[in-house]
Amino acid sequence: MRRAAVSIPANIAEGFAKRTKPDKARYMNIAEGSLEEIRYYLLLAQDLGYGQTEELKALLEQVSRLLNAYTRAIFSSSGS
Repeated sequence: MRRAAVSIPANIAEGFAKRTKPDKARYMNIAEGSLEEIRYYLLLAQDLGYGQTEELKALLEQVSRLLNAYTRAIFSSSGS
């Protein structure tokens, strides 16, 4: 879970440095994949009785909305 969590901002940062929209989008897509991986781990942790994950799920949903907004902004901006 930690690896996937660290992967989200790492891919956002790497994508930010790319020059073309397709390159940026690729890294945002990888970040979204890591986010979904964490979503699964939280469901699994809940199912296995490791604890309540509602607060973490809410925070993850907020990150998901921000990442989606950033991805939309990339595609709506002018340039490559």
